[in-house]
Amino acid sequence: MDGGGEDENLSGTAKDDTPQTSIVIVAWNNIELTKMCVDSIRRYTEPGTYEIIIVNNGSTDGTAQWLKQQKDLKSISNGDNLGFVRGCNQGIKEAGGSDVLLLNNDTVVTRNWLANLRRCLYSSPDIGAVGAVTNYCSNSQAIPVGYKSLEEMHDFARQNNNSNPQRWEERLRLVGYCLLLKGEAVKKVGLLDERFSPGNYEDDDYSCRLLQAGYQLMLCHDVFIHHIGSATFRGDPAAYTALLKENGKKFEQKWGFNSTWATLIRHEIVQLMNDRGCAGINVLDIGCACGATLLYIKNLYKNAGLYGVEINKNAAEIAGSFAKVAAGDVESLELDYQEGFFDYIICADVLEQLKDPWQVLKKLGKYLKPGGRLLASLLNVMHYSVIRNLLYGMWTYQDGGIPGINQLRFFTIGDIINMFNGAGYEVLNVGRISSQISGEDEEFVKKLTDITGSKFADQYGAYQYVVRAGVKRNVPN
Repeated sequence: MDGGGEDENLSGTAKDDTPQTSIVIVAWNNIELTKMCVDSIRRYTEPGTYEIIIVNNGSTDGTAQWLKQQKDLKSISNGDNLGFVRGCNQGIKEAGGSDVLLLNNDTVVTRNWLANLRRCLYSSPDIGAVGAVTNYCSNSQAIPVGYKSLEEMHDFARQNNNSNPQRWEERLRLVGYCLLLKGEAVKKVGLLDERFSPGNYEDDDYSCRLLQAGYQLMLCHDVFIHHIGSATFRGDPAAYTALLKENGKKFEQKWGFNSTWATLIRHEIVQLMNDRGCAGINVLDIGCACGATLLYIKNLYKNAGLYGVEINKNAAEIAGSFAKVAAGDVESLELDYQEGFFDYIICADVLEQLKDPWQVLKKLGKYLKPGGRLLASLLNVMHYSVIRNLLYGMWTYQDGGIPGINQLRFFTIGDIINMFNGAGYEVLNVGRISSQISGEDEEFVKKLTDITGSKFADQYGAYQYVVRAGVKRNVPN
C-alpha cells in the first residue's frame, strides 16, 4: 500500500466544555507504524481536544530517541517489553483526560474520527465504551473496502465518517484496537486484567466487566479507521496462535464460558425472521449465552420484547442487562410465560445438548403465538467427516466440531423432521450450511455416493441444518 492522504490540518480551538481524550498507544518497535499513526492523529483530530501518551515497551529501533524529539507527546519508557495489557494500564494511570482511548500503533485515523466517537459516547449516560469499524478486525467490526492506497482510504473514510446515530449499533463486545472509554466507567470498572498479558482477550474481559457494571457498548459504523493488524506478531504466527489459545482458556476459567461462542450472532437464524419493521415482536432464545443474537434482533426490531434462558449464570447476567433472562436448565426450569406469547422461539445448537429434546419441543410449543415460529439449528451427524472418522474407528468429541463436546443427541435430516413432527410441529423449511471441502474430501464423498446413490450427496455435505417450524393446530400432550 502506498503512502499519501490528505494534507489538511483540522484547525480550530476546542471549546471549554469539550471533553479531553487521553489517547494511549503502546509501542514495541515498528517505529514507522507509530510515526504514521501519530501523524494521522495530529492531522485529523481537533487541536486541544486530546493528549497522546505513548508507552514504549523496550523498543530497540530508535523509538526512544524519536519520542524525545516529540514535544507534544507524553511518553513512558520501559526497559523491557511488558506487553500490551500492562502498557495500556501504565498509560491509563497517566491519563489526564475525561475519557481514555486505547489505540493500536498500527492504525491510521481519519477525518472526524474522534469527534464522532465522542458524540456517541456522550449521547447517553448508559454508554461506557465505543469502537470504530475498520478494514481488518475480528468481531464483525471489519467492513468491505476497495481502496488500494492510503489516499483512497481517506477518500473512503471521508464519505463514511458522517455522524449518524442511526448507524450506532449496540454490542456485547468491542475489540481493543480502537476503544474509547468514558472516564467514569474506567474508575468504576478498573484497569485491564493483567492475567491476559501480554495481550488478547483483555478486551473481551473488559467488555464483560463494563456490561456487568451496567454500561452499554456501541459500535460506531460512522467512524472508519485503517488497521494494518497483528503487526507485533506478524513474524511469529505460531506464537500468536498459542497465545490466543492460552488466554482463551484463562477467559473461560474466569467467566465460565467461551467468549467466541457466547458472543456469537446467529445470522442464519435471524435471516429466518420475516417481520422487519413490525411494531413489536416477542422473541425467546433458549441457550442465549450472553445474548448476542437477541441484541442483534434488538438492533433490527427496536420494539422487540427480548427473553432468554441460559444455564450459565455469568452469561445469563450479561444477557440480562438488556433482556429478561432466566438462569437455569430449560429441561427442568418452570417457564413463567403466558401461553401464545412469543412470535419466535430460538433453539440454536441447543437441542443436541438436551437429554430429552423431544419433550422440550413439546414444552415450548404452547408458548408460540398462532402463526409463531420455532427456529433451530442442529448439527448433521451424517456429515462426511463423521462417516470417515467412523470408518477409521474414531468417534472423537470436538470443541466446535461434530460430534460436539457437549452433544448428547445426534440427528440426520430424517431424524430432525421426525422429531419436530412427533412434537406437534410442521417443518416449513430446512436450510443447509456446508463447510469448505477439499479435493480429497470431494473424492471421498463421490465414493460414498457410489455406494448409497447420489440422492444422499447433499446430506454428506451438510454440516448443519437450520429449521423453521410452526405448531400444528392440534399439539400432542
